[in-house]
Amino acid sequence: MLISLRFRLFFATVVGALGTFASTATAQIIIGQSAPLTGANSELGNDIRKGALAYFKKINDAGGINGSAIKLVTLDDKNEAKQSGENATELIQKKGAVALFGFASSTLSVPAMPAVAAAKVPFFAPFTGADAIRKQNEFVYTIRVTYAEEIESLIGFWAPLGVTQVAVLHYDDDIGRQNFATAAKVLAKFRKQPSSIAIKRNADLPLEAINAIIAANPQIVLATTLYAPVAQMVRQLKSIKRPYSVTALSFAGASQVAKALGQDAAGITVALTVPAPNQLQVPVVQECTDAWRAAGQNESMSVTALEACIAAKVLVEGMKRAGREVTRESLHKSLSALGRVDAGGVTIAFKPGFRHGGTYVDIAVIRLNGELRG
Repeated sequence: MLISLRFRLFFATVVGALGTFASTATAQIIIGQSAPLTGANSELGNDIRKGALAYFKKINDAGGINGSAIKLVTLDDKNEAKQSGENATELIQKKGAVALFGFASSTLSVPAMPAVAAAKVPFFAPFTGADAIRKQNEFVYTIRVTYAEEIESLIGFWAPLGVTQVAVLHYDDDIGRQNFATAAKVLAKFRKQPSSIAIKRNADLPLEAINAIIAANPQIVLATTLYAPVAQMVRQLKSIKRPYSVTALSFAGASQVAKALGQDAAGITVALTVPAPNQLQVPVVQECTDAWRAAGQNESMSVTALEACIAAKVLVEGMKRAGREVTRESLHKSLSALGRVDAGGVTIAFKPGFRHGGTYVDIAVIRLNGELRG
């Protein structure tokens, strides 16, 4: 059967239009992430990833950003700094990331900085309050307060109650020693000096650290490490009937500490840089909880996942203001001009020339059932 020329032209036009539509519908905005999905700190890395994915899915289900879907590409760095730096280069040069997001610590973030500065890629919401990452370059954007502010809040809470004999569990590196120095500076206001308990990263807590804590005989141990050493410390101290009170920076991960220790976590106080996940009266907590469930997550959302969800929401706001096409340059420009963003009960306030917008800090206690109480 012969097909008329007019019909052929009509058919070609329809196919062409469909091709254009399909191309637009499947366009992607690549966000790159290096995180410890295996090895030490994997609990934290996976929670960051899942929290961000939940919010990005919410946006994609609603049509994406100007019709483009957000795709989070995560490479496993196994909590190794060298691998994190290599992952950053791959995400920028080979994966085409318009931004890097949610690196799990300052130690994992700093190795990415040469690639970030060279490619002028926004580096958004690293999970750290260390000054080291804030002093890198103009492409770093943080949404949490500094460790100094957390330490001041924790000691400011305990010291007026007479708790000034403090042992600080910290890593034996620049970041860890900086945390100890901050604690010492705050305690100097009360004419006290903390005891230093220095340990290595990515290693089991040594017996020497336990003996040093016992020798210090503190009223409270301030933990500035990840959750694994905190859990090991609490278990070992309780096994020898030395259950000192423990307070921890947000870096430890309140939800991770609770999960690792079970009922032994009860009574530990923690600094929070976002509301607790059970504070559903806070609009963004409810929004992220809904997104978490819609993404098919059955377990309770951790504090870490909630922070990642909130960070993703702020990043999306930057994408929406970046113009028709989200590029590294347009996103950097829009984030720099973002100003004050109310994410729904949590405010992020960027200023001209200042890209560190975190303002939220609170203290909570881990309850017997693992929940947090402010």
